[in-house]
Amino acid sequence: MMTFSLIGRCARTGQFGAAVSTSNIAVGSRVPFCAAGVGAVLTQHRTDPRLGPRGIALLRSGCTAQETVEALVASTADHAWRQLAAIDAAGRTAHFHGTKVKPAFGAGHTPDCIAIGNILANDRVPQAMADAFGADPSALLAERLLSGLEAGLAAGGEHGPVLSAVLLVVHCESFPLVDLRVDNGADPVPRLRALWEEYQPWMEEFVIRAVEPDRAQGSS
Repeated sequence: MMTFSLIGRCARTGQFGAAVSTSNIAVGSRVPFCAAGVGAVLTQHRTDPRLGPRGIALLRSGCTAQETVEALVASTADHAWRQLAAIDAAGRTAHFHGTKVKPAFGAGHTPDCIAIGNILANDRVPQAMADAFGADPSALLAERLLSGLEAGLAAGGEHGPVLSAVLLVVHCESFPLVDLRVDNGADPVPRLRALWEEYQPWMEEFVIRAVEPDRAQGSS
C-alpha cells in the first residue's frame, strides 16, 4: 500500500509515537507499533503486521534500532517486499527498504525521529515530515507527529488520494496516551487534526480516570 509515516520520541517526556496515512482502509491496525519506555516500529509497503510486535520485543530485549531492523529483515524470507523503521529508547533510528518497494520511496531523519514512505509523489516527502517534526521540540509529541504528517501531505504525499490515518502516542501506562484513527474516507489527515484538537483537552483526564479515579472530573 502507498504509505507515508513517521515515528518519534520526546526526549523531555520519554513518550514515543507514530503518525501514518495511506491509500488503504484502517492503516492504524497494521502499520504502527509503540511501547512505553521501549520504542516504536513501522512495518509497511506490502505490510506484514507480525513484524511490529516482533520488533517491539527485540527493542524490549535491549536491541538497538539498527539491530532490531536487521533482525526483522533476517527473520522474514519476504523482506524484499517490506519497508521498516524503528526507534529505540535512546532515540536512535534505523530503516530498511526492500528491493521490491515501489518508488518513489525514501527516509527522512531529524533527532529523535525517522520518516519513511513508498509510492510517494516525490522523494522530498520523508524529509519534509522529519523537518516538521523537529521544528518545535517543546511541543507535545502528538502535535509534532501530526505536524509531520501534514507536512508530508503538503509536500505531495503519495500517488493518489489517502483514505486512512492514525495518530498513536504511548507514555507511562500500558494503554496509549493517544490513539486516534480515521479508518476510511476523504481527507483523513485534516479529519485526524480535528480529532486531535477535540481530544487534547481530555488527554490527561483519561489517564487520571484510569490510575487515580478519585481525582477524576468525569464519570465515563
